[in-house]
Amino acid sequence: MKQLILGGARSGKSRLAEQHASATRLPVVYIATAQAQDAEMQERILHHQAHRPQHWTVLEEPLALAQALRAHAEEGRCVLVDCLTLWLSNLLCLPDDSRLHQETAALLEILPSLPGAIILVSNETGMGIVPLGELTRRYCDEAGRLHQAVAAHCDKVILTVAGLPLQLKG
Repeated sequence: MKQLILGGARSGKSRLAEQHASATRLPVVYIATAQAQDAEMQERILHHQAHRPQHWTVLEEPLALAQALRAHAEEGRCVLVDCLTLWLSNLLCLPDDSRLHQETAALLEILPSLPGAIILVSNETGMGIVPLGELTRRYCDEAGRLHQAVAAHCDKVILTVAGLPLQLKG
């Protein structure tokens, strides 16, 4: 079973994903894509860590997501990735543009064949105004394309708004 859980900032998507992971009653590997590059982001990471079950295995992987999924996805295990848009941001900020295309292609190639339960969390950014800056417009475009491609490979897609899940697929 592959799930994509989308939502805006502070929509409850991570909490919902963690509830779904716990409900599988499988061992959980949590792949965190965030990088603590400033105090505010460090605080956000600490908040997530405080609410995550201590017995989960945590792997920090900001770039090579497909490789991490390949290494940790297996029958009888749940892998939770939080989140795809932070991963995308990390890739967009690299000086080599080809890495973005390599990593997203690798993710989309491996996703359909991954065993076990896979839960992917991502920020839905395409529902607001068009950003002014070139990088932020590119980010929204890339996130929208990524979400469409990932959703096509998932059994279930949920949009979370105000802590309430709306099932879009599955």
